[in-house]
Amino acid sequence: MSARSKARKRAIDILYSADVRQISLRDALGNEAVRAANEPERQASWLYARDIVDGIADHQAEIDEQIETYAQGWTLARMPTVDRAILRIGVWELLYNDEIPTGVAINEAVESAKTLSTDESSGFVNGLLGKIAEASGVA
Repeated sequence: MSARSKARKRAIDILYSADVRQISLRDALGNEAVRAANEPERQASWLYARDIVDGIADHQAEIDEQIETYAQGWTLARMPTVDRAILRIGVWELLYNDEIPTGVAINEAVESAKTLSTDESSGFVNGLLGKIAEASGVA
């Protein structure tokens, strides 16, 4: 698994934790920063995970609006918590991280959904991110 893939998984963990514990992303990121300071061997995954979570915190309203706009009949509250985390990362990478190609952002999100969520989630994530990419002109 690449360092960025590990970082995405770590970011999913942070987003999931914040959601389940009902704390802010900034607080969850602070908690993870303390943990990261004690795990120098995981430094590479921490740096990009921090960038992801910071970016989502900075643009959460816009990211969530994109997800709800294109989710067709699904509100964020109705989605599984892990799917929300995966989608938020995917949308952030699509719209706010020029270093990540569109196909890579979508593929990484789909692979995360296959590994971490329900059987139907990977298709849902793929379709939703594809719509957002197309509508945003990054496809």
